[in-house]
Parts: sequence; C-alpha cells; structure tokens
Amino acid sequence: MIYEATRSFQTRPVRVRTPLKSAGGVTLTRELVVIPILRAGLGMFSSILKLIPDAHAGFIGLVRHERTLEAAIYHHSLPPDLKGAETILVDPMLATGGSAVAALTLLRERNADRVRVLNLIAAPEGIRRVHKHFPRVPIFTAAIDSHLDKKGFIVPGLGDAGDRLFGV
Repeated sequence: MIYEATRSFQTRPVRVRTPLKSAGGVTLTRELVVIPILRAGLGMFSSILKLIPDAHAGFIGLVRHERTLEAAIYHHSLPPDLKGAETILVDPMLATGGSAVAALTLLRERNADRVRVLNLIAAPEGIRRVHKHFPRVPIFTAAIDSHLDKKGFIVPGLGDAGDRLFGV
C-alpha cells in the first residue's frame, strides 16, 4: 500500500555507497511526514518506517463518540508547518470518515498542502464524506467494503482495528 501511495512522489538521482562500489539510486525531493491516527494507525506505522526510514513522524489521537459517531481530537504531535511536505495520513479503516475529516482539518491548519490518506479497508460512506470536505485529497485503500452498519462499523470489515491490534 505504501508503494502505491508514494509512487508518484518526485525523486532525484543520488549515488549510493555499497560495500563494493557506488551505485545509482534515487531519493525523495520533498520531506515525507507519516502521521498515523492513534491507536489503530500504529499497526501500519512501523512497517512504513522500515520501508522509508528517513520519513518524519507525527501523531493524531482521535476518539469516536459511540452515540454520535463524531470524532474528537485528544492529542496531536505534529511539525508546526507541513507546507510542501509529502504528508501521509495512516489509519487502517475509513468507516464514517469522521476521523479522517477531523485529522485532515487539523493538517490543513498546519498548512499541509500535499496530503494523501492511506487505509486498508474503506466504506463508500467514508470515502464520500472525505471527498465532500477534501475533494482533492487522494485516498489509497486495499478494499472498499459494502456499507456501514448502524454502529458505524464497516460491513463485512473486521470490527474495531485498534481493539484487534492490541487485543482489547
């Protein structure tokens, strides 16, 4: 998934020193900031850093209110200005879209102008909501499931990704 989300990033040629001799390679021309939504996004975060170890990190903690299904930010640790950086918002599930919209609103306040969203499973309702508020933000997802149930869970989905990841 991270390959698909980064394949259009601009690169420049570099020389890489290997144990035998130097070789040609490429590096990103812009700073990359990977921002998982806590807590479920942490399940994807370390794998992304293994593939792109020079990436910078930010974190956004969100809680979804069970009754209203609206997201509220309880924590964020972000660079003060994201202008010009390639920014990837990471959350395994895009259900109602509330968390993504809240996080994207915060990123816009930090001048993020090159943002993309990376999910594993999405619901059509969540995709529509994100694109309603942020029509130019691309969403990269591995699967689009059928719909949301009355509790805002993706059907068939996999339940609460954070609970499954941390065994809660």
